[in-house]
Amino acid sequence: MAERLADRLYGVLDDVAADAGYDDPPVRMGFFTDTSVCIGCKACEVACKEWNLLPEDGMALLGSSYDNTGRLGASTWRHVKFVEQSGRVAVAPGRHTPGSFDHGATPPPEDDGDGLRWLMASDVCKHCTHAACLDVCPTGALIRTELGTVVVQSDVCNGCGYCVPACPFGVIEIREGDGRAFKCTLCYDRTRAGLEPACATACPTNSIQYGPLDELRHRAAERAEELRRRGAQKVQLYGERPDDGIGGAGAFFLLLDDPEVYGLPPDPVVTTRDLPRMWAFAAGAAAAVVASVVASFAGRRK
Repeated sequence: MAERLADRLYGVLDDVAADAGYDDPPVRMGFFTDTSVCIGCKACEVACKEWNLLPEDGMALLGSSYDNTGRLGASTWRHVKFVEQSGRVAVAPGRHTPGSFDHGATPPPEDDGDGLRWLMASDVCKHCTHAACLDVCPTGALIRTELGTVVVQSDVCNGCGYCVPACPFGVIEIREGDGRAFKCTLCYDRTRAGLEPACATACPTNSIQYGPLDELRHRAAERAEELRRRGAQKVQLYGERPDDGIGGAGAFFLLLDDPEVYGLPPDPVVTTRDLPRMWAFAAGAAAAVVASVVASFAGRRK
């Protein structure tokens, strides 16, 4: 019974906004990030910080990367990852031509000729269909919007931190000195007014694309197939499947290598999925204790 309940609660969900209680919600919107045309310029990071008035992260580069932020966090809602790979790797036919960044552009070379390549990817909150952060928030600070995105209401957050370990991607963080949780809102103040998120507007290569989620999934599938025809052997989509462990992501990615290479979990699962079974076991154990106590008192009367 508990497993059937989990399947019903965390299975394929066609309309997340309607499930959240919105009457006649608009089409679900989201992000598609095509990492094959990301150039690591960090324009998305800067635009995100400027629009959302986020604190700076310092300008000291990490020792392992051309990066000053390191990861997503309370003050970093978009983060560009730099992955340096060494060793001989397969070369995709064709060379990348500056200025040719469009949906049909040739991907960057798989190998620069010296056994080295860079993988760059702009990471962001996944705005999961089944979002564990929503499940565990005790104050209602985390909400599902009519566009299907997940937003933290900072004026309602009490800083309990339950959402931090609940996120399978390590996206949410408590801001030091503030005590409240913060993450990407997918620029809800812009999108509800019909505008694109700041990061997508600033991206010079169209690596970050915003629009109706179903259209983005179709576009991503065509792009992935095109890259495979061009020789990108390990290209894959990440987070686009509605039947995966999180019900599909509202922000998904085209990757040129395995998810682990980018620091992403290979098979993410909503962390609250086992709660019905856990509560069922707890209820069964409690019932057994009560039954044993009742039986012991009944035996004494005899």
